[in-house]
Amino acid sequence: MNKKGFIFDLDGVIVDTAKYHFLAWKELAKSLDIEFTEEENEQLKGVSRVRSLEKILAWGNKTISEELFNDLMGKKNEEYLSYISEMDENEILPDVPRVLNLLKVKQQPISLGSASKNARTILERVNLKSSFDAIVDGNDVSKAKPDPEVFLIAAKQINIKPEDCIVFEDSVAGVTAANTANMISIGIGSKAILGHANYVFKDFTEISDDFIASLIEN
Repeated sequence: MNKKGFIFDLDGVIVDTAKYHFLAWKELAKSLDIEFTEEENEQLKGVSRVRSLEKILAWGNKTISEELFNDLMGKKNEEYLSYISEMDENEILPDVPRVLNLLKVKQQPISLGSASKNARTILERVNLKSSFDAIVDGNDVSKAKPDPEVFLIAAKQINIKPEDCIVFEDSVAGVTAANTANMISIGIGSKAILGHANYVFKDFTEISDDFIASLIEN
């Protein structure tokens, strides 16, 4: 049987934690008298915490001290953690378990490649940690997407060449990172936003078992 590497982003692919990031960033922005919208939150998908705060400050035309910057990053993460501490299996997005189980049955290596520094905590909360052969998150990388570092490390950890890996991503930066790594990119979301991916599906309910089988065989 062919061996391919299947690499999953976390936020917006396996679980929808974007709503919790939005609430936490909105609270932070409010404390700085900055209006923060859901459209702006979309632009923070797949982006590191430092870069996200830099973007929010730029949108609000604000300058703050390094000390306050670090303090706010910590507070944002505490707020976010308070939301994810309440997560359970109901937060898993539709048909993700079916696809993970199918890959297990077909003995395909599965890795996580996420910018989130809380990835392991979230996977534990939703009881999916054991589904992954390797977990690479924000604690393991020095370069954020669209740099391909996270996916290249994920491929290495499951011992699969980059060109034999398939990445599931919901962000523009993530799809770009997968493409740069010479991996097959599958966008989860809107074709209008993720049109540079090799394939785009609204969600996993549109991904058939036959399609997964074809990815393994080709």
